[in-house]
Amino acid sequence: MDQVDSIVVGAGAVGLAVARGLAQAGLETIVAEAQTAIGQGVSSRNSEVIHAGLYYPTGSLKARLCVRGKELLYELCASHGVSHRNCGKLVVANSEAEASALKGLRDRAIANGVPVDWLDAPQARALEPALQCVAALSSPTTGIVDSHGFMLALQGDLESAGGAVALGSAVDSAVLGKGGGPHVVRMADGSEIAARVLVNSASLHACALARRFDGLDERWVPREYFAKGSYYALAGKAPFTRLIYPAPADAWLGVHLTLDLGGQAKFGPDLEWLDVARPEDIDYTVDPRRAEGFYAEVRRYWPALPDGALQPSYSGVRPKIYGPGEAAPDFRIDGPAVHGIAGLVNLFGIESPGLTSALAIAEHVVALVEETRA
Repeated sequence: MDQVDSIVVGAGAVGLAVARGLAQAGLETIVAEAQTAIGQGVSSRNSEVIHAGLYYPTGSLKARLCVRGKELLYELCASHGVSHRNCGKLVVANSEAEASALKGLRDRAIANGVPVDWLDAPQARALEPALQCVAALSSPTTGIVDSHGFMLALQGDLESAGGAVALGSAVDSAVLGKGGGPHVVRMADGSEIAARVLVNSASLHACALARRFDGLDERWVPREYFAKGSYYALAGKAPFTRLIYPAPADAWLGVHLTLDLGGQAKFGPDLEWLDVARPEDIDYTVDPRRAEGFYAEVRRYWPALPDGALQPSYSGVRPKIYGPGEAAPDFRIDGPAVHGIAGLVNLFGIESPGLTSALAIAEHVVALVEETRA
């Protein structure tokens, strides 16, 4: 049986970043990816926003890894020529209650080490004349990135460090090593490969895959939930140069306006909990009728949105580990200190800000693995 130092399951942004980190730390690393190309899952169906780290509870993994990941991501984009733009973002309030919530967000951002500026309505309109609001919070470190270009850069670094991506290589299950012994990973084609380090970065499939790890107690595997978000493209040119977000409500950031690198605007995502048991059962079709709910939401901050201007674009599904009405938990990066199995790291619930946090998640995973090796 072939053996390598480490196997990472899943060639999305986070899996590639983790594999790159392991390879650069001197481990012979293979990424096993079921699809025939990198980044075909969650990483290809997001808003491509570089998040600043405003929203997440101070001290949480999401807050710390988003702020650190943002810094690393901008550095990598600059050094590797990945298309991106540090365009900034305005989070806007249109009532006194929302303005009060915005002040809470400002305080949290400051506590998280994220630069923000409070703007009154005239100051906000001076930046974005088409905007309607009573107050806004400016986030100058928010940006947008070519997510596929980012993943190609990660793959290039991984391969330069001696690692490899095995496409069309679905992982079926694993027998976890005891007493620090290697883990035996069983592929869907029946072949097996052993590795001292096994990182489950299978996103929508992560929980189901972890249940097929012989030797991992099921109490360490959360239940998965799937939440769909649909995006609608704006016909015509948007009158905004920054991203526009409404004041947040609960764990959902509302219907926001984002821009792509060509300046095209899109709105979304909305939030639709899916009643499916497996990722294979997900329908990614965007229902044109759901756009009706977008118009009223968007016109609260852009009253001039024309009728009929929103066209169905694409959808994504978040790999959630909590259900409707429940509080959003932190990222779960379960290493040996959690489950007691040397060399195993499970990544659960890595939704937004997962893309922004990818390089910092990689640092965190490599540190967990180095502790095991030590």
